[in-house]
Amino acid sequence: MWIFGYGSLVWKADFPYEEKLYGYVLDYARRFWQSSPDHRGTPDLPGRTVTLVPSPGERVWGAAYRLAEDEVARVRSHLDEREKAGYGMLPIQFYPADRPGQPLAASVYVNSGERHYLGPQTVPSIAERVAIASGASGPNTDYVLRLAAAMRDIGAPDALDPHLAEVEAAVLLLLGKHNGSSATR
Repeated sequence: MWIFGYGSLVWKADFPYEEKLYGYVLDYARRFWQSSPDHRGTPDLPGRTVTLVPSPGERVWGAAYRLAEDEVARVRSHLDEREKAGYGMLPIQFYPADRPGQPLAASVYVNSGERHYLGPQTVPSIAERVAIASGASGPNTDYVLRLAAAMRDIGAPDALDPHLAEVEAAVLLLLGKHNGSSATR
């Protein structure tokens, strides 16, 4: 079984896996339209995390992890708990960067239509919430900055998608204002 991660799973694979590949999925866009009342926020001040939304012609980069057959049930249980705030699993085709023309069947967690899916949000409103939210997994700003850094580390020219880049820039601008200095990367 392969699991595709496009958010924190890219840099925080807290489960055993046999292989990790970078690559992308087609016909989706990564958006900060998911509310996080647990990991990157609280019920009273939910943070923002990414989800995938259908978008013909676009692609989203991330990492896929091959699970050992004897670990699938345990890892799935762990990930179901980790992704419990509005995410459900669906099958998807994953295209490894180093294996052109050889897509893999994978599973991915996306919004499940529950109350945590916010729908379209403006970049300034996302950044304003990210700048002040924090949860059990830490500040929401860390999530945005680590995700953008992970996409840059993949090295593909389009791995850092425009939406993620805009949210990162808006968050850095707000952090610069709050810290009284200019933020740079």
